[in-house]
Amino acid sequence: MDLGISGRAALVLGGSKGLGLGCAQALAAAGVRVAVNGRDRAQCEAAARALGAGAVAAPGDISDAEARRDIVREARAALGPLSILVTNAGGPPPGPVEDHDDAAWLKALETNMLPALAFARALLPDMRETGHGRIINITSFTVREPYPNMGLATGVRAGLTGAMRSLSHEVAADGVTVNNLAPGLMDTGALERVYNAQAKARGTTPKDAKQAMAQSVPMQRLGRAEDFGPACAFLASVHAAYITGQNLTVDGGLSRPLL
Repeated sequence: MDLGISGRAALVLGGSKGLGLGCAQALAAAGVRVAVNGRDRAQCEAAARALGAGAVAAPGDISDAEARRDIVREARAALGPLSILVTNAGGPPPGPVEDHDDAAWLKALETNMLPALAFARALLPDMRETGHGRIINITSFTVREPYPNMGLATGVRAGLTGAMRSLSHEVAADGVTVNNLAPGLMDTGALERVYNAQAKARGTTPKDAKQAMAQSVPMQRLGRAEDFGPACAFLASVHAAYITGQNLTVDGGLSRPLL
Protein backbone atom coordinates (compact mmCIF):
# COMPACT_ATOMS: atom_id res chain seq x y z
CA MET A 1 0.00 0.00 0.00
CA ASP A 2 1.25 3.48 -0.87
CA LEU A 3 1.25 5.43 2.40
CA GLY A 4 1.34 8.77 0.61
CA ILE A 5 4.29 10.15 2.59
CA SER A 6 7.18 9.63 0.19
CA GLY A 7 9.45 12.66 0.21
CA ARG A 8 8.31 13.94 3.59
CA ALA A 9 10.77 14.43 6.44
CA ALA A 10 10.65 12.83 9.88
CA LEU A 11 12.56 13.11 13.14
CA VAL A 12 12.70 9.83 15.07
CA LEU A 13 13.90 10.21 18.63
CA GLY A 14 15.75 7.22 20.02
CA GLY A 15 15.79 5.94 16.46
CA SER A 16 19.21 4.35 16.34
CA LYS A 17 18.14 1.04 17.89
CA GLY A 18 15.19 -0.99 19.15
CA LEU A 19 11.62 0.09 18.49
CA GLY A 20 12.69 3.57 17.39
CA LEU A 21 14.88 2.03 14.71
CA GLY A 22 11.98 -0.20 13.67
CA CYS A 23 9.89 2.95 13.14
CA ALA A 24 12.71 4.64 11.22
CA GLN A 25 13.08 1.60 8.96
CA ALA A 26 9.36 1.45 8.20
CA LEU A 27 9.21 5.19 7.46
CA ALA A 28 12.28 5.00 5.21
CA ALA A 29 10.72 2.07 3.35
CA ALA A 30 7.72 4.34 2.67
CA GLY A 31 10.01 6.95 1.12
CA VAL A 32 10.31 9.26 4.12
CA ARG A 33 13.61 11.09 4.67
CA VAL A 34 14.48 10.30 8.27
CA ALA A 35 16.63 12.13 10.82
CA VAL A 36 17.76 9.51 13.31
CA ASN A 37 18.38 10.62 16.88
CA GLY A 38 20.21 8.89 19.69
CA ARG A 39 22.79 9.77 22.32
CA ASP A 40 25.60 7.86 20.58
CA ARG A 41 26.78 9.71 17.46
CA ALA A 42 28.49 6.72 15.88
CA GLN A 43 25.40 4.57 16.38
CA CYS A 44 23.17 7.26 14.86
CA GLU A 45 25.43 7.64 11.85
CA ALA A 46 25.53 3.86 11.33
CA ALA A 47 21.72 3.67 11.52
CA ALA A 48 21.37 6.54 9.02
CA ARG A 49 23.75 4.84 6.59
CA ALA A 50 21.82 1.59 6.88
CA LEU A 51 18.53 3.38 6.18
CA GLY A 52 19.93 4.63 2.88
CA ALA A 53 19.67 7.78 0.80
CA GLY A 54 17.86 10.66 2.44
CA ALA A 55 18.53 9.57 6.03
CA VAL A 56 20.71 11.67 8.32
CA ALA A 57 22.00 11.44 11.86
CA ALA A 58 20.82 13.95 14.48
CA PRO A 59 22.55 12.78 17.67
CA GLY A 60 22.05 14.34 21.08
CA ASP A 61 20.67 13.81 24.57
CA ILE A 62 16.98 14.72 24.43
CA SER A 63 16.87 15.36 28.18
CA ASP A 64 19.10 18.43 27.65
CA ALA A 65 17.31 21.58 26.42
CA GLU A 66 20.27 22.92 24.43
CA ALA A 67 20.81 19.53 22.80
CA ARG A 68 17.14 19.47 21.79
CA ARG A 69 17.55 22.77 19.97
CA ASP A 70 20.65 21.42 18.19
CA ILE A 71 18.84 18.23 17.16
CA VAL A 72 15.98 20.15 15.56
CA ARG A 73 18.36 22.61 13.91
CA GLU A 74 20.52 19.84 12.41
CA ALA A 75 17.54 17.85 11.19
CA ARG A 76 15.90 20.89 9.58
CA ALA A 77 19.13 22.00 7.95
CA ALA A 78 19.52 18.59 6.33
CA LEU A 79 15.91 17.75 5.47
CA GLY A 80 13.85 20.95 5.53
CA PRO A 81 10.52 21.20 7.38
CA LEU A 82 9.82 18.16 9.55
CA SER A 83 6.23 17.01 9.30
CA ILE A 84 6.53 13.68 11.17
CA LEU A 85 7.75 13.33 14.75
CA VAL A 86 8.25 10.03 16.54
CA THR A 87 9.05 10.50 20.24
CA ASN A 88 10.84 7.73 22.07
CA ALA A 89 13.19 7.35 25.01
CA GLY A 90 14.62 4.51 27.04
CA GLY A 91 12.32 3.59 29.87
CA PRO A 92 12.99 4.38 33.54
CA PRO A 93 14.26 1.55 35.76
CA PRO A 94 11.77 -1.05 36.99
CA GLY A 95 11.03 -1.61 40.65
CA PRO A 96 8.39 -1.00 43.32
CA VAL A 97 7.04 2.53 43.54
CA GLU A 98 8.30 2.85 47.12
CA ASP A 99 11.88 2.29 45.92
CA HIS A 100 11.93 5.37 43.65
CA ASP A 101 12.82 8.67 45.30
CA ASP A 102 12.05 12.20 44.06
CA ALA A 103 15.28 12.30 42.05
CA ALA A 104 14.24 9.18 40.10
CA TRP A 105 10.83 10.66 39.33
CA LEU A 106 12.34 13.96 38.18
CA LYS A 107 14.84 12.17 35.95
CA ALA A 108 12.04 10.09 34.41
CA LEU A 109 10.01 13.22 33.71
CA GLU A 110 13.04 14.94 32.18
CA THR A 111 13.67 11.97 29.89
CA ASN A 112 10.32 10.34 29.14
CA MET A 113 7.76 13.15 29.25
CA LEU A 114 9.06 16.70 28.95
CA PRO A 115 11.28 16.16 25.85
CA ALA A 116 8.39 14.74 23.84
CA LEU A 117 6.33 17.84 24.58
CA ALA A 118 9.27 20.13 23.79
CA PHE A 119 9.88 18.53 20.40
CA ALA A 120 6.16 18.65 19.59
CA ARG A 121 6.11 22.38 20.32
CA ALA A 122 9.23 22.90 18.21
CA LEU A 123 7.89 21.02 15.18
CA LEU A 124 4.29 22.20 15.11
CA PRO A 125 5.17 25.22 12.92
CA ASP A 126 6.74 22.86 10.35
CA MET A 127 3.65 20.65 10.39
CA ARG A 128 1.31 23.59 9.87
CA GLU A 129 3.54 24.87 7.07
CA THR A 130 3.55 21.56 5.20
CA GLY A 131 -0.13 20.80 5.84
CA HIS A 132 0.76 17.33 7.09
CA GLY A 133 1.47 16.82 10.77
CA ARG A 134 1.96 13.53 12.57
CA ILE A 135 3.09 13.20 16.17
CA ILE A 136 3.54 9.60 17.27
CA ASN A 137 4.64 8.84 20.82
CA ILE A 138 6.07 5.47 21.79
CA THR A 139 4.71 4.82 25.27
CA SER A 140 3.85 1.43 26.82
CA PHE A 141 1.00 -1.04 27.20
CA THR A 142 1.22 -0.34 30.93
CA VAL A 143 -0.53 2.98 30.32
CA ARG A 144 -3.62 0.90 29.51
CA GLU A 145 -3.06 -1.87 32.04
CA PRO A 146 -0.52 -1.20 34.82
CA TYR A 147 2.11 -3.90 35.24
CA PRO A 148 3.85 -4.87 38.52
CA ASN A 149 7.06 -3.02 39.36
CA MET A 150 6.62 -0.60 36.46
CA GLY A 151 5.05 2.29 38.40
CA LEU A 152 7.73 4.83 37.50
CA ALA A 153 7.51 4.17 33.76
CA THR A 154 3.72 3.95 33.87
CA GLY A 155 3.35 7.18 35.81
CA VAL A 156 5.40 9.40 33.51
CA ARG A 157 4.02 7.81 30.35
CA ALA A 158 0.46 8.18 31.60
CA GLY A 159 1.22 11.85 32.16
CA LEU A 160 2.56 12.16 28.62
CA THR A 161 -0.51 10.37 27.28
CA GLY A 162 -2.81 12.87 29.00
CA ALA A 163 -0.90 15.90 27.76
CA MET A 164 -0.74 14.58 24.22
CA ARG A 165 -4.46 13.81 24.26
CA SER A 166 -5.14 17.46 25.07
CA LEU A 167 -2.75 18.54 22.32
CA SER A 168 -4.56 16.32 19.82
CA HIS A 169 -7.72 18.38 20.30
CA GLU A 170 -5.87 21.67 20.07
CA VAL A 171 -4.16 20.98 16.73
CA ALA A 172 -6.70 18.76 14.96
CA ALA A 173 -8.12 21.59 12.86
CA ASP A 174 -4.60 22.25 11.53
CA GLY A 175 -4.39 18.78 10.00
CA VAL A 176 -2.05 17.56 12.74
CA THR A 177 -2.75 14.20 14.37
CA VAL A 178 -1.35 13.07 17.72
CA ASN A 179 -1.37 9.38 18.59
CA ASN A 180 0.46 6.97 20.87
CA LEU A 181 1.93 3.58 20.07
CA ALA A 182 1.93 1.35 23.14
CA PRO A 183 4.31 -1.60 22.82
CA GLY A 184 3.87 -4.70 24.91
CA LEU A 185 6.63 -7.10 25.89
CA MET A 186 9.05 -6.44 23.05
CA ASP A 187 12.37 -8.27 22.73
CA THR A 188 14.60 -5.22 23.21
CA GLY A 189 17.33 -4.04 25.54
CA ALA A 190 14.75 -2.22 27.63
CA LEU A 191 12.88 -5.46 28.33
CA GLU A 192 16.14 -7.21 29.16
CA ARG A 193 16.54 -4.90 32.15
CA VAL A 194 13.05 -5.84 33.32
CA TYR A 195 13.43 -9.63 33.12
CA ASN A 196 16.90 -9.44 34.66
CA ALA A 197 15.37 -7.58 37.61
CA GLN A 198 12.56 -10.13 37.83
CA ALA A 199 15.06 -13.00 37.78
CA LYS A 200 17.01 -11.44 40.62
CA ALA A 201 13.88 -10.82 42.69
CA ARG A 202 12.56 -14.35 42.14
CA GLY A 203 15.84 -16.22 42.44
CA THR A 204 15.64 -17.61 38.92
CA THR A 205 17.65 -17.16 35.72
CA PRO A 206 17.16 -14.36 33.17
CA LYS A 207 16.46 -17.02 30.54
CA ASP A 208 13.63 -18.47 32.62
CA ALA A 209 12.24 -15.01 33.39
CA LYS A 210 12.28 -14.13 29.69
CA GLN A 211 10.53 -17.38 28.77
CA ALA A 212 7.86 -16.78 31.42
CA MET A 213 7.23 -13.34 29.91
CA ALA A 214 6.84 -14.81 26.44
CA GLN A 215 4.38 -17.40 27.74
CA SER A 216 2.28 -14.66 29.36
CA VAL A 217 1.52 -13.23 25.91
CA PRO A 218 -1.46 -14.81 24.12
CA MET A 219 0.67 -15.14 20.97
CA GLN A 220 3.24 -17.03 23.07
CA ARG A 221 6.17 -14.90 21.98
CA LEU A 222 7.77 -11.55 22.62
CA GLY A 223 7.24 -8.79 20.10
CA ARG A 224 9.88 -7.66 17.62
CA ALA A 225 10.78 -4.31 16.09
CA GLU A 226 9.42 -5.51 12.76
CA ASP A 227 6.03 -6.07 14.42
CA PHE A 228 6.07 -2.46 15.56
CA GLY A 229 7.51 -0.28 12.81
CA PRO A 230 4.70 -0.75 10.24
CA ALA A 231 2.13 0.49 12.78
CA CYS A 232 4.18 3.64 13.21
CA ALA A 233 4.39 4.18 9.45
CA PHE A 234 0.63 3.73 9.13
CA LEU A 235 -0.09 6.37 11.77
CA ALA A 236 2.25 8.71 9.87
CA SER A 237 0.47 8.06 6.59
CA VAL A 238 -2.28 9.86 4.71
CA HIS A 239 -4.57 6.93 5.50
CA ALA A 240 -4.53 7.83 9.21
CA ALA A 241 -5.57 11.44 8.66
CA TYR A 242 -8.84 10.98 10.61
CA ILE A 243 -7.27 9.11 13.54
CA THR A 244 -6.10 11.26 16.44
CA GLY A 245 -5.89 11.16 20.23
CA GLN A 246 -5.70 7.35 20.18
CA ASN A 247 -3.56 4.65 21.78
CA LEU A 248 -2.68 1.81 19.42
CA THR A 249 -1.45 -1.14 21.45
CA VAL A 250 1.03 -3.50 19.77
CA ASP A 251 1.33 -6.30 22.32
CA GLY A 252 0.23 -9.64 20.91
CA GLY A 253 -2.99 -9.45 22.94
CA LEU A 254 -1.25 -9.06 26.31
CA SER A 255 -3.20 -6.15 27.77
CA ARG A 256 -6.87 -6.73 28.52
CA PRO A 257 -8.72 -3.41 28.71
CA LEU A 258 -12.23 -3.49 27.29
CA LEU A 259 -11.58 -0.33 25.26
